[in-house]
Amino acid sequence: MPLDDWFLTADERGNPSTRIDSRHPDGAAWTTGNEVRPLVHGSTYFADLLTEIEAAQQGDILFFTDWRGDPDELLAEPDRTVRSVFSAAAGRGVVVKGLVWRSHLDKLQFSAEENRHLGVEIEEAGGEVLLDMRVRTGGSHHQKFVVIRHPGHSDRDIAYVGGIDLGHSRRDDADHRGDPQAQPMPDVYGDQPPWHDVQVAMRGPAVGDVDTVFRERWEDPSPLSNNPMRVARDLLTHRDITPDPLPEQPDDPSPRGTHAVQILRTYPHRRRNSYPFAPDGERSIARAYLKALKRARSLIYLEDQYLWSEDVAACFAEALNSNPDLHLIAVVPSFPDQGGLSTTGENLGRNRALEKFRAVAPDRVAVYGPENRDGTPVYVHAKVCVIDDIWAVVGSDNLNRRSWTYDSELSCAVIDEERDPREPLDPAGLGDGARVYARDLRLLLSSEHLELQKDEVDALSDPQAAFRAFKESADALDAWHQNGKSGPRPKGRLRPYTPEKLKPLAGFWADPLYQYLLDPDGRPRKLRRKDDF
Repeated sequence: MPLDDWFLTADERGNPSTRIDSRHPDGAAWTTGNEVRPLVHGSTYFADLLTEIEAAQQGDILFFTDWRGDPDELLAEPDRTVRSVFSAAAGRGVVVKGLVWRSHLDKLQFSAEENRHLGVEIEEAGGEVLLDMRVRTGGSHHQKFVVIRHPGHSDRDIAYVGGIDLGHSRRDDADHRGDPQAQPMPDVYGDQPPWHDVQVAMRGPAVGDVDTVFRERWEDPSPLSNNPMRVARDLLTHRDITPDPLPEQPDDPSPRGTHAVQILRTYPHRRRNSYPFAPDGERSIARAYLKALKRARSLIYLEDQYLWSEDVAACFAEALNSNPDLHLIAVVPSFPDQGGLSTTGENLGRNRALEKFRAVAPDRVAVYGPENRDGTPVYVHAKVCVIDDIWAVVGSDNLNRRSWTYDSELSCAVIDEERDPREPLDPAGLGDGARVYARDLRLLLSSEHLELQKDEVDALSDPQAAFRAFKESADALDAWHQNGKSGPRPKGRLRPYTPEKLKPLAGFWADPLYQYLLDPDGRPRKLRRKDDF
């Protein structure tokens, strides 16, 4: 199977200004010979990250980006906080550089002060963390990744990419009792909101691509903020607003595994102060989905925080309409993570997306929301898609127009060159064959949601069997709730997702809120007119 049947070519990425593709000697827009491990749950990721950071020594390099960072968030008990771990690395002589979204005001339920404090405290130890507001109005830097390089010992290099912030509420585990350091959420989630999330750890040549993503942003000569009040505050508080030069980029690590990796991004089109590495923006995440969906024949498995946007839903609906055997399973949060007016806008966007799915495939689309064993809803923050057990992507992007066009995002698409020996060998029927990484990722997530033992999981290799198993499990748990929780609780943690019923005139006022604030469009005008990415 030629990898460019699924992956974007450099031309298809549509951004010749990036160094990501040009740095590959063979002209490919991806790397081969990588080893990628999914890290499900924040506690799993934090433990892995802690081990790697504490092994870094003088002269090593640690780059990170974040949407929200809480200095006191524990990576491990009893006292290994983000603040102490990153600061200790800088104190040992590790080159620590960070780009953290400047953020909107805390009173708008964002994280301006937390991100500011994180940067100040790491800088006091010798690192350098910049508050980056080089975004479109109302947009954010939503990338969440860490790169650790060991010049001269590239076999130890590692990069983490996904949806997990270094912040409160993220350190949950498979039991989903929640992070004791919780951020405020609606009462339905309890005092310690359960949190489901996914990151990946990568070794091999792809680490160099993630390193390049950081360097392109860091070396952008545009001011970190165009707001004169923010600039004045930074000057008065002696805040660093000028990035220091980065150390020379080490050579890429040698090949070590069977995983081909394509790094995908979103950057918006900015009419002023355009990104030098993406002057028209970049929408390779959207384009990668569009290309992969054209080959979907059997099963699309999704986990997503939002699953909004008619534009995005239309891409999946087209695939479902074109392929009568194609099924879709989606795991989403049952309730929004914020209250207030935005709740109606969120529900409006999701309802419209699901209506598009069900209009073309009412019996082939199933959407579920998870809960823990106590019946508390689990907030799904993961961003995962697996298509036909071949192409799998984990990243920071949600399935909405904002993530595909407006905010900065980073995702990692993987195709394993090792075929999976479990039946069905070729679920799509295109000769591509199922691949070990993609199938293992889907089964790993499925086993948690359905509470399956190891010897039960392989039965879900068959996409049709998986679709039935999800439905049977969720229906049984829902019936148990409807019957007053009489008798033993059925196995499984999913319940069918029920769209929120909106008041008759809600769409009249909520639609502008949704279109322009919650899910804005960051494409150039020429692409908006063509409704293309």
